[in-house]
Amino acid sequence: MTLEAFKETLTLSEPPVAFSVHLKALWYDAKGNWQRAHDLIDQLTDAISAHVHAYLHRKEGDRWNAQYWYNRADQPMPQHSLDEEWEDLFYKLRVASC
Repeated sequence: MTLEAFKETLTLSEPPVAFSVHLKALWYDAKGNWQRAHDLIDQLTDAISAHVHAYLHRKEGDRWNAQYWYNRADQPMPQHSLDEEWEDLFYKLRVASC
């Protein structure tokens, strides 16, 4: 799936069923539902989930919590924009699901 195709799904009221939990979290985040995105990721412990979790806390403005999750994901805290990180995560998730 391309980024453009993913963004086109944002016109739907629910994410496509075939999306992974990680893509669903990015989808809800893009729709402005940070809490739903966080709820999907909150109890997951794998590195990809930790990275999405870190991004969500960075977006929330909780840098301490974000840093904790970046450490769990073995990723540095990005210096670029949240929008760029969201797109980076999309591409990372797309590759991981192949």
